[in-house]
Amino acid sequence: MASVIQLESDVNNHAWGKKGQSSLAARYADATPGKEFKVESGKDYSEMWIGTFPKTPSQLLSTGQVLQEWIDGNKEKLLGPAVIEKYGSELPFLPKVISISNELPLQIHPDKELATKLHKHNPSKFGDPNHEPELTVALSDFEAFVGFKHVDDIEALFRDIPFLKERFTPQPKTPFTSSTLVKNIVHKLLSLSEEEVAEVYSALRDTPRSEYGDQSYILMLLPRISNQDGATDPGCLVSLLTMNFLTLKKGEALYIPADGIHAFLSGDIIECMAPSDNVINCGVCPSANPESINLFTSALTFDYKDPQSMVLKPKVSTKGLKGHTRVYGPPGSEFDMLVTELKKGEEEHIAGLQGPGIVVVTKGGGKLHANDQELELREGYAFFVGYDTDLKLVADEGEGLDIHMAFCEA
Repeated sequence: MASVIQLESDVNNHAWGKKGQSSLAARYADATPGKEFKVESGKDYSEMWIGTFPKTPSQLLSTGQVLQEWIDGNKEKLLGPAVIEKYGSELPFLPKVISISNELPLQIHPDKELATKLHKHNPSKFGDPNHEPELTVALSDFEAFVGFKHVDDIEALFRDIPFLKERFTPQPKTPFTSSTLVKNIVHKLLSLSEEEVAEVYSALRDTPRSEYGDQSYILMLLPRISNQDGATDPGCLVSLLTMNFLTLKKGEALYIPADGIHAFLSGDIIECMAPSDNVINCGVCPSANPESINLFTSALTFDYKDPQSMVLKPKVSTKGLKGHTRVYGPPGSEFDMLVTELKKGEEEHIAGLQGPGIVVVTKGGGKLHANDQELELREGYAFFVGYDTDLKLVADEGEGLDIHMAFCEA
């Protein structure tokens, strides 16, 4: 039985995705040899999920068999005994290639305690009791709103911009000394009607740059977001006024823990998370309503987090025996991600993982050698790698070879 096998995966079509060939997710799906998929120029392509999650499972390219069924046929060899003992027989991680042109929904993924309660209360909407921390590695320039700003920065906006002060802060003015007031402001913003949101946008556009202090980037983002769906969307106001705005270059990464508020704005990323579809949205794409607003704000932690604390720095990985591999290791998560970058003609040997992995080729081409297998690598190809499988990667003489491999060890 082969321990490395090529996969094919579907790509979905959320309206926030990129159109046609501009979508990396679409190009990766299109690159899979023999796949009956053609990119349509006017269609939005957002995410390609690669793994065993039942909603959109990957299949073996050679036979069309669902990946989980194939794993079940020899799970001890493919997953390893320690992973099975700790996590069971399903992959405990889910990689995704995501292409973003418009702001995603304002969202959080519940932690395990809340996910368990939500699943018990509403299993049709929250289909499992799992948490969903996220590791996000940029494959291009990437923009995101992540976590709440420092309370002093939020206070400055609602103190120095007269419209915000009059509309959203209590009288007499309550000091911005606790997360309670931030929570109240977020709740008020999300509760605005479309007409009221448009009024706030108009007031913000008319506000002099000087009144924004060192947050004048908001003026730069206003027309971009309002030209999407943001001109009448309260979730975008929450992002602009209360959340940290981050820009990442290719190769930089974020780790967003479960219960971390975020809304991605633009770029191409490869993401890995726990295998769950639990998400609490509010605003941006889905319209806010009283029930969703109450659930959303009750699930949030309104404490400040330094945005740089969510930027995850890679380390040189000892699994790359020739020194071309780095690892992104989120604290306390079920998964890590290896990134191997080879110049033309270079090699890397990756020592066998003590668990399963998913490889995605993110640049160039070459060969993958494993046991007695030799497999072609091209940008967009994806492979399952079984437990304790040594890999030899050889880059072509063209543009070299980059791979990202999500994996789990127990």
